[in-house]
Amino acid sequence: MAAAVAEMGAETADLGVVFVSAAHGPRIRPVFELLADVVPARHTIGATAEGVLAGGREYESGPAVAVWLARLPGARIEPLALDYQATPDGGMFSGWPSADPWPDHAAVLLVADPFSFPVDAFLTHLQEDHPGVPTVGGMASGGQKPRGNTLALGPRTFDSGAVGVVVGGSIRLRPVVSQGCRPIGRPMVVTKSQDNLIVELGGRPALDRLRDMYGVLSDDERELVRSSLHVGRAASEYHDTFRRGDFLVRNVVGADPDSGVIAVGDLVRTGQTVQFHVRDAATAGEDLRELLATVSPGKPPVGALVFTCNGRGSRLFAEPNHDANAVQECLGPLPVAGFFAHGEIGPIGNRTFLHGLTASIGIFEPA
Repeated sequence: MAAAVAEMGAETADLGVVFVSAAHGPRIRPVFELLADVVPARHTIGATAEGVLAGGREYESGPAVAVWLARLPGARIEPLALDYQATPDGGMFSGWPSADPWPDHAAVLLVADPFSFPVDAFLTHLQEDHPGVPTVGGMASGGQKPRGNTLALGPRTFDSGAVGVVVGGSIRLRPVVSQGCRPIGRPMVVTKSQDNLIVELGGRPALDRLRDMYGVLSDDERELVRSSLHVGRAASEYHDTFRRGDFLVRNVVGADPDSGVIAVGDLVRTGQTVQFHVRDAATAGEDLRELLATVSPGKPPVGALVFTCNGRGSRLFAEPNHDANAVQECLGPLPVAGFFAHGEIGPIGNRTFLHGLTASIGIFEPA
């Protein structure tokens, strides 16, 4: 805290973000209620997490606090504390910002409780009300059961729902979403499907197409297919060619050798373009750096928030501080904070999704 405040000088920050590791235990909740008093920022959000990131370091275990303060002249920031209530019509979200219309270059920074807040439904609702507005964030990971997480918005604390801000105006929140996968084979069109089942690809049983591809792969790629096969579906069909980052990647959860059907962890539509993907540590590192390298150097970023899966870090990479280091090496030196999430939120194409084993990064830059 002292280091962040010292860098701000005598001025008040426009936005403060605080992430606290779960190792601090339940006593952290009353401390969060004083957050607005001790963090010199006009708007403050916070959450508990399994581990946190700060600068170029990742603190996966033990007590740690990440404090990120930003002075954003000309930015419009609208805080939101969201709650979900079931209704006979299917449910409703309360706590939307009262400001309307939303600012130019609007984006949502969101931290949610995984036990009480239906993120997929929220993102669908947001797309309907504010199409094209990206959301970047993560699911709090400090608690292992309902009411086990603490979220904070200014002086208020919550053990359910979601907190965040809408940010826009002079500042753009640019999302970079690394799903840690690379495509193999070639894109194919789903010619028959049912719910989460790919029945046919290009007019043939889906498993036959996979076997054909497997037969021309290297030994290393075959091992990845056996251990970490995924399917990516194109986020937009309006492309002549597809490349890394154009696909929403989901797990392959099973296959039936008799019928040739492949089951994936998502709904699949006939007519969609899909491509098989694989993931390992080397691929995940390559993917993150390649996507960060696409950030335009025209307007240098002023800071970033990183929401990386709690299945990454030392659980995936041999070297410490992998994702934090990648951000600094590609974009830094840069003020960075974040946490290891129980699910990561970020856009693929023009729609935002909830991901796993992903690094979702919100980069603050002049609009």
